[in-house]
Amino acid sequence: MTVLTIRQGALSFGERTLWRSLDLDVQPGEFVAVLGANGSGKTSLLRAILGQQKLDSGTIELGGQPVHRGDRRIGYIPQQRLIAPGTPLRGRDLVTLGINGHRFGLPFTSSTDRRRADAAIAAVGATAYADQPMGALSGGEQQRLRVAQATASDPLLLLADEPLTSLDLAHQRGVAELLDQQRTQTSTAVIFVTHDINPVLSMVDRVLYLAQGRFTVGTPDEVLRSEVLSSLYGTDVEVFRRGGRVFVAGAAEAGHH
Repeated sequence: MTVLTIRQGALSFGERTLWRSLDLDVQPGEFVAVLGANGSGKTSLLRAILGQQKLDSGTIELGGQPVHRGDRRIGYIPQQRLIAPGTPLRGRDLVTLGINGHRFGLPFTSSTDRRRADAAIAAVGATAYADQPMGALSGGEQQRLRVAQATASDPLLLLADEPLTSLDLAHQRGVAELLDQQRTQTSTAVIFVTHDINPVLSMVDRVLYLAQGRFTVGTPDEVLRSEVLSSLYGTDVEVFRRGGRVFVAGAAEAGHH
């Protein structure tokens, strides 16, 4: 079963078209990286999939059904924002909200809920600090717990909005490997918004590149080429590869890898 289907999707911001005529099918276990400059509509795409942003035209379906706000089949990791020191919410409580936070009234945590939370915490290697306040944890520790929260309900689709921002290289690698482990073990599809594909390049099946109101989709080798990005941006863009990494230079708005 196709996890996500977008047909002729179009979205604008004021008078500016973010993207149009977008067709995309995402399969179980597939890792799709979404690239593009600031303002190209990457986060807006995630909001549309979450049912928080209405398309100007076109359709989005999850598992053959129209998307809607609060769909528990979607896990979501927002952009990294450090939780303020002194915040009393425990890491375990955050993860548990990923299981029962959608229920009406005061959430009741059953023994089954606790076991699922424990399993999600253990899967991201956060058991040692899960009972500490979130505000006392490092950025990397907080992000691991956000991954656990997003995956605790065993979603069909996991959306990650620049989850590696503000993390050092070691924590970037750790979080990326957690997401890769989730999709390989449970066949959860991953849509991963990023400015830099290099930390996840070896994991990516396909790239969706948004620019100038248009898009292109394909494998990293098909999309991350000078002639492809030059055509997309309408100006000269050069793509270099060195040591297994990709570098993009040329148009000011393209030089973000």
